[in-house]
Amino acid sequence: MSLMEYALLAFGSLFAIMDPVTLVPVFVTMTARDSRASQIRTARLACAVAAGVLSLFVLSGQWIFKLLGVTIPAFQIAGSVLLFLIALDMLYAKRTGARESEEEVEAGAAKEDIAITPLAVPMLAGPGAISAVLILRGQAQGLTQHAVLLGCIGTVCLLGYFILRFAVLGAHRISPLFFKLTTRLMGLLLAAVAVQFALNALRQLGLPLQF
Repeated sequence: MSLMEYALLAFGSLFAIMDPVTLVPVFVTMTARDSRASQIRTARLACAVAAGVLSLFVLSGQWIFKLLGVTIPAFQIAGSVLLFLIALDMLYAKRTGARESEEEVEAGAAKEDIAITPLAVPMLAGPGAISAVLILRGQAQGLTQHAVLLGCIGTVCLLGYFILRFAVLGAHRISPLFFKLTTRLMGLLLAAVAVQFALNALRQLGLPLQF
């Protein structure tokens, strides 16, 4: 896989699974009683923490696999199943329970500071995003692609911050249909990424797949 292909795969899959666009209504609800300055600070801290958590898994992924005794193809197959289930929920324009539960959203609305939890973890850097990062790390070839993966994490989280910042300033003017359409499109993209991860794992196991 070329560097450009890997970068597009990493960025597309991370943006689809983190899906900051459809996080906007939840974020606005949970911070409705805060000032604009506080909402922007919350968005900035949440995206920074999410970037840090995902980057930590990139840097420590090798030791995680060794500690658990799990091979990369096995994790790719398991992760692809999780991502595909999340994608199905997104195709029906639902906030999947693999990212956060209704109880977490309600608890977050009652908390004074929601930036670290539940906004950063698990809403942005949840099980699906962590699984995707570990799978992408396993597919990275050389230090350059590892650096690209870290760059993609930073870029997606930075875009997430600007999207949430926009939500503070004027997202109420956008039709809810836009968020549902975006969720479905991201779900379709994520489903394709999940299938590709599974196919890559099967090829690594030596199955002669031809497409």
